[in-house]
Amino acid sequence: MRLVRYGEAGTEAPGMIDDSGTLRDLSGEVADIAGEALLPETLARLAALDAAALPAVEGAPRLGACVGRVGKLIGIGLNYADHAAEAGQPVPPEPVVFLKATSAICGPADDVILPPGADKTDWEVELGVVIGREARYVAEADALAHVAGYCVVNDVSDRGWQMDRAGQWTKGKSADTFAPLGPWLVTADAVRDPQARRLTLDIDGRRMQDGSTETMVYGVAHLVHYLSHVMSLQPGDVISTGTPPGVALGRADTPWLRPGQVMEAEVEGLGRQRNRIVAAPG
Repeated sequence: MRLVRYGEAGTEAPGMIDDSGTLRDLSGEVADIAGEALLPETLARLAALDAAALPAVEGAPRLGACVGRVGKLIGIGLNYADHAAEAGQPVPPEPVVFLKATSAICGPADDVILPPGADKTDWEVELGVVIGREARYVAEADALAHVAGYCVVNDVSDRGWQMDRAGQWTKGKSADTFAPLGPWLVTADAVRDPQARRLTLDIDGRRMQDGSTETMVYGVAHLVHYLSHVMSLQPGDVISTGTPPGVALGRADTPWLRPGQVMEAEVEGLGRQRNRIVAAPG
């Protein structure tokens, strides 16, 4: 299934995209694509519905973040060896874990807003893993059974706050709109191998990133296992699993994001985001 949330920011309704590409309303079935709606039994019930019998949504409404009420947005740093090399960092002996503020989450076509003074803002297309069943101290062999599905995440990063100032990475990762999520959540049953997905990102039509999840240092199963020993993972938590090379930081000309540019991020089979870069008001 491809599950979505549509409508104005803050009042999104749950929906699904059927096999014909029609947006269908799920408001009569679940309150939101969030929390208990992501439990295995709920997803099984939704999958059994006759999609053609659900109300069709007219027009082309805005798509919001594909998961609502995210409890934790967990980032993994330097999880591709070639990205670590371009950042001038060694491959980490264990996953590098940081948190992005959930207030950074926005829709897959919303504007990405550059904060005042943000002159080193970067892009990072990533595979997002959405938890569907509580995970606490799980074995790696059982880890994928706790995944509801997958989505595109862009881990937009202010390298000035992240790297040029004292403290931890979270500061450079958490500005409003710095986490476009979606366009849809693809349920795990439709993603046979999360370690075989191409990731790309374009700026104004120029290909900047082109990689594959097969080159992750730590794969999805290991990350869910590892994180479940650090913190409990709850339905609706999202793991952003790291980015392949091609970010502005690793380029000789460091082409940081600027107002007016268009950023397009895609993960194979999970949809494509398109975000315009704008300056903060005032």
